[in-house]
Amino acid sequence: MKKLVVSLAAGLILAGTAATSASAASYQVEKGDTLWGIAQNNQTSVEKLKELNSLNSDIIYPGQSLEIDGQTQTQPASYTVKKGDTLYSIGQEFGVSVSDLKAWNALGSDIILPAQQLHLQPTENVDVLPEQVEEKPVKEEAKQAEPTETPQPEENTTEPTVEQSASAPAPEEASGKEVTVTATAYTAGCEGCSGITYTGINLNENPNAKVIAVDPNIIPLGSRVHVEGYGEAIAGDIGGAIQGNRIDLHVPTKEEAYDWGTRTVDVTILD
Repeated sequence: MKKLVVSLAAGLILAGTAATSASAASYQVEKGDTLWGIAQNNQTSVEKLKELNSLNSDIIYPGQSLEIDGQTQTQPASYTVKKGDTLYSIGQEFGVSVSDLKAWNALGSDIILPAQQLHLQPTENVDVLPEQVEEKPVKEEAKQAEPTETPQPEENTTEPTVEQSASAPAPEEASGKEVTVTATAYTAGCEGCSGITYTGINLNENPNAKVIAVDPNIIPLGSRVHVEGYGEAIAGDIGGAIQGNRIDLHVPTKEEAYDWGTRTVDVTILD
């Protein structure tokens, strides 16, 4: 849990009403923090953090004290999901946990869709969520490159590197785009893995979840994609070795990871 130098003011949230909270005046950087993540947690921007702290780059280090632009924020009672949103990013923006969002909205998984309405506060009557958009058929390519080797499954990390901390914005009009990538496989039970993806998906609780680790500069985080030979998945994780046209896809067992090996596949960004 991140340590705030100045404690937050706690407010009582009632169903159907908005609540206000004040962001911290300063923050002590911990291992794995990025300016982007700190900005999301405190409802500010990377540019504002750099301006307040006279930073010439996005590089920060553990133990560093950062000034946060303290301002009162009004939290709405509900939120309409936008393209690229995840439960993790929404929770970070509004200061609620993924588990609370799932409980308040009767969600059985971490998957959400654009235009879906989410409660941001507890309520006695959970609305029936909009029906999921009918999946568009994806034309599979007949070709599939044969694996050149069968390496040990790569360890996937949920901590972003310094280079990943300043991820470029997702390219516009990404829907329908197809990219050719090198694909490896991993499991949530690998040594040193927490089982929680960068976007908050718990793979230990959802061992059959179709999730891939991506370079956000190539495939936007939170995108729904189709991977040749793997199926429909969520771009919900990153990895230290996942750079450029490369992905790491989650499978339930090590045997399946070994069987997958290393392949060259096509990935279609659905939305």
